Amino acid sequence: MRRRPSVFTRSAVIGVALAAVTAGVVLPVSAAAAASPRASRAAAAARLAPFDPAPMRELLAGLPDPVVAGALVEVRHAGSGRPWAGYAGEVPRGAHFRIGSVTKAFTSTVVLQLVAERRIALDAPVRRYLPELIPAAYEEVTVRQLLDHTSGLPAPAGIPGPADGPGWWLKSLSPEQVVRAAFANAAGGEKGPRPGAVQQYNGVNTFVVGLLVEKVTGHTFTEELDRRLIRPLGLRDTSLPAASDTTIAAPHARPSLGGDEVTEQSPWAWAEGGMISTAADLDRFLTALFRGRLLPPAEQRLAFTVPDAANGPDNKNCVNGTACYSIGGLMRVTLDNGVTVWGKTGSQPGWTTGMFATRDLKRRAVYSLNPTGAASERPYVMAVLKAAFADGSAA
Repeated sequence: MRRRPSVFTRSAVIGVALAAVTAGVVLPVSAAAAASPRASRAAAAARLAPFDPAPMRELLAGLPDPVVAGALVEVRHAGSGRPWAGYAGEVPRGAHFRIGSVTKAFTSTVVLQLVAERRIALDAPVRRYLPELIPAAYEEVTVRQLLDHTSGLPAPAGIPGPADGPGWWLKSLSPEQVVRAAFANAAGGEKGPRPGAVQQYNGVNTFVVGLLVEKVTGHTFTEELDRRLIRPLGLRDTSLPAASDTTIAAPHARPSLGGDEVTEQSPWAWAEGGMISTAADLDRFLTALFRGRLLPPAEQRLAFTVPDAANGPDNKNCVNGTACYSIGGLMRVTLDNGVTVWGKTGSQPGWTTGMFATRDLKRRAVYSLNPTGAASERPYVMAVLKAAFADGSAA
């Protein structure tokens, strides 16, 4: 089996570092709508009006500020030609950016392709494939439960962060080290919930499925990602950098955290969150996925299947005690205006990214913000989504 080089480093301030692999960026949701997502989705799609750029322009006009130094937003509406694009701060047009946990949607798609090829059994114990990595205490955990975050695996531990001193964002761990550190930290302690019972977003799940891809294919995860998704879709500005490659292709923003520039950083998160892309490429991937171009019908349904499981206490994106992460690495989010969207958020030091669309693709949005670490950027993400998916009732 060919091995990929060592990878890993961890994200912004301590809270952001943990959020990147355990929670993501908290989004605005409607508790009432979350109880019946299918009905709310149909109603919202029916009333979705043509995109009005005025609220987004007003939002971007207020940037940069002490919390967000720059922003890029692209919105596409069915029947329109070129996307609407807005920028703030020193973010160039067509900028490349680090997508963080948006990578999970790519990784899950690769795994579901292997499921369709019968090279991975969705309901097989993961330990069947990776006995040297998964402790016997977790022998019941299945591939499905890794993908939909109901595995009960331990949370990440020993993640590099500010306590590691200057340049901590350049420090690395291998995927195997990340997984083993999580198990070692949990050894002897209270075991998590029974597999399948509770959905708790956890980046360790995705590190494991990335290693699973390598085990069953005999190729590096990057090779499979390139062969299955990046090259077929013509994603010329999308990549998963090698472990030693801290650079990002021009054009790009130059984000800072606490006064330190973090443009160059280790692609720490690998299959969990290490990719670089652009708004155009993310939209192309999202559109292909939603249209069923990447998966056969059975696996396409799985990509949008959210488990019938209790919502974990740290799943801040999921409300009403209901899970919201799908087997396909997507989030189901119902906004305050009743519009239901599917997509994914992601964070890395200096970048907060997201891609979302209505299930029928009538409205699609991709954003990349450059938070400074001075305060949470969550209200800005909420404002972007509200402006991008306005239902037209106030128009």
